[in-house]
Amino acid sequence: MKSPPLLVLPLKGGGERRPLRRPGWGWSPAGVVPALLTAILLTTPTTAQTPESRQKSQASRVTITRDTWGIPHIHGKSDADAVFGMIYAQAEDDFPRLETNLIVAQGRLAEAEGENAIWQDLRMKLYIQPEALKADYAASPEWLKSLMTAWADGLNFYLRTHPEVKPRVITHFEPWMALSFSEGSIGGDIERISLAGLEALHTGKPVQLSAAETGRERPEPTGSNGFAIAPSRTKAGNALLLINPHTSFFFRSEAKVTSDEGLNAYGASTWGQFFIYQGFNATAGWMHTSSGADVVDEFIETTRIENARTEYKFGTEWRPAIATEITIPCRAADGSMATRKFTTYRTVHGPVVRTENGKWVSTALMHRPLAALEQSFLRTKATDLAGFLKVAALKANSSNNTIFASNKGEIAYLHPQFVPRRDNRFDYTKPVDGSDPATAWTGEHSLAELPQVLTPATGWVTNTNNWPWHAAGADSPKQSAYPRYTDQAGENPRGPNAVKLLTAVPDFTPKTLLDAAYDTYLTAFAALIPTVTAAFDRLPASDPRRNSLAAPVEALKNWDYRASESSIPTAIAAFWGNALIERFGTAAKQDGDALVPYLTTKPTDDDRLAALAAATAKLTADFGKWNTPWGEINRFQRLTGDLVQPFDDQKPSLPIGFSSSQWGSLPSFGAKPYPGTKRWYGTYGNSFVAIVEFGPSVSASAISAGGQSGNPASPHFNDQAERYRTHDFRKVYFTPADLEGHTERRYHPGEP
Repeated sequence: MKSPPLLVLPLKGGGERRPLRRPGWGWSPAGVVPALLTAILLTTPTTAQTPESRQKSQASRVTITRDTWGIPHIHGKSDADAVFGMIYAQAEDDFPRLETNLIVAQGRLAEAEGENAIWQDLRMKLYIQPEALKADYAASPEWLKSLMTAWADGLNFYLRTHPEVKPRVITHFEPWMALSFSEGSIGGDIERISLAGLEALHTGKPVQLSAAETGRERPEPTGSNGFAIAPSRTKAGNALLLINPHTSFFFRSEAKVTSDEGLNAYGASTWGQFFIYQGFNATAGWMHTSSGADVVDEFIETTRIENARTEYKFGTEWRPAIATEITIPCRAADGSMATRKFTTYRTVHGPVVRTENGKWVSTALMHRPLAALEQSFLRTKATDLAGFLKVAALKANSSNNTIFASNKGEIAYLHPQFVPRRDNRFDYTKPVDGSDPATAWTGEHSLAELPQVLTPATGWVTNTNNWPWHAAGADSPKQSAYPRYTDQAGENPRGPNAVKLLTAVPDFTPKTLLDAAYDTYLTAFAALIPTVTAAFDRLPASDPRRNSLAAPVEALKNWDYRASESSIPTAIAAFWGNALIERFGTAAKQDGDALVPYLTTKPTDDDRLAALAAATAKLTADFGKWNTPWGEINRFQRLTGDLVQPFDDQKPSLPIGFSSSQWGSLPSFGAKPYPGTKRWYGTYGNSFVAIVEFGPSVSASAISAGGQSGNPASPHFNDQAERYRTHDFRKVYFTPADLEGHTERRYHPGEP
């Protein structure tokens, strides 16, 4: 007898096709199963629940306990119940951020914000299409399908029980939508596609690059710090983990999530996602840092029009470019909805995203939403390194390194698991010739072929978004053993300082690890400042700058290169560095050089001294004196729950003693002035930070920028700000015993 027919679904982004049996079919003689089902349906009363009754039933199986910091501790009978409660609690704390993330992930921002968001939506819809995600949902394993259904039910139940909340775009959530946002990074791979290039491709307008794209403005570095310390290097003989992501402030929600099915995780989740992204469970913890692995490549296509069909060359063949029409709904100024239609093209490498010298450029990147969501959730239940590596074998993490620790004393550095195999002859930092089949991706590297460090003899591992060749001192992977596309980040100013600190301490405690995490030594300025002080010393005695710059130079010469609230040299150096970036950043960008090495070699003495004069003049103009302490300038302020925050020099704010990580500070506080302000206000850097110790039982302390809630009326809107300033971490209430006596409220979703 014949087996049931196969349903064949194309994988988005190319690749193999995956045969799937039709849902609900098993092998049986033709007609027997359908007949049996019909008989059952005719003799069994209808007991299907309505969505509302189903959601109420699930809510009754979920308990949310808010601790005294407002952090939710969610418990459900099943993992799906816990997911229901987790996303409901997120919606309570900041539904606008949650919805906005999902709007962006689905390419629907123009429905809320109008014309300016069209290109961002088009870029997203090159990959995210509802019908394809619905097919992925239908093909997903039952356990994951139940989580996605619970996720949608939790959000819909929140909206049903909070009629005063008016979504901007998404009024009803569908389970498949969870697949549009399946990886929790601060910025996904897709953001490497230039919006300016995409717009120019479809409109013919000249590319208008931003100041950051040209190098006239130095963007705040994305990324994070992760340290893991083995028992051999700790005073108590327990493994330690530093979780220190650098993100936009208020980007993630803190929570404890448990179930009777074994879920038991604590940490930070990106708003709108139902898994702990940075965190730990009772026996293991994980920290992700943005990677320099090359996982996004551009291909220059050779094309022609033949018989009214667009074709591209691949070896000796001319293949048809696959045309797809994409419709972007867009809100007009009067509130009405209009649509824009775009014809897009795809080659074997990926979608066409821009042109270069009159030729199409296509982009290849990982797009595996189903596997990515599986990996993101399953790793939260991994109890040791072997379990974590088993989940990593899904190979759906392309953008993040991982620092790992467990109560078995295991520590590890892991490279992203998705690294395409390529011909190492080609330089993939630039677009390669797509017509040459030798440039194409040819499968992926196995995990064993990638740089990794598993429980090294040095007793520590680290990553600061830098290359992996310094991840564990003498036990680090050797650069010569790997293709050059394995890393494109190189070293950064934070890396050497991290290695120095981790090497120096033989017996870490949670306190000394916290001290290391907040070491404010500015490695970049330690290299750069001597160049300007030496330039000053070379001035002739008669040069008038010897008088005008003598005091600032003396302050810099006596500086220990550490940032602090009271530090005057930190302020001078920050303004001086910005002046150099403004003048030389474009050339540095064009040269492809890292900023710090560029500035140590290219500017002249006069350039450096001119930048110093400009810095002291601006300090004097903005703050009344050149010798203004750093804390008077560098501030934390949270006034409203707006997604784009306003800042006001006349409103309360707190001084922050650490600085931007671009100058080598391990703790990161990316700040700048805003329209109408003289002071610099931070919006990026240290946000959720935790220190975890894996002893006989896990213990941890943490801090989050501002507080748990996005509602200014909540007592937890800004109740952690002073602790954030002084990095006075609060105890994490991980176990029920920890939580005892620190409870603010206990309730089921939907209860007032």
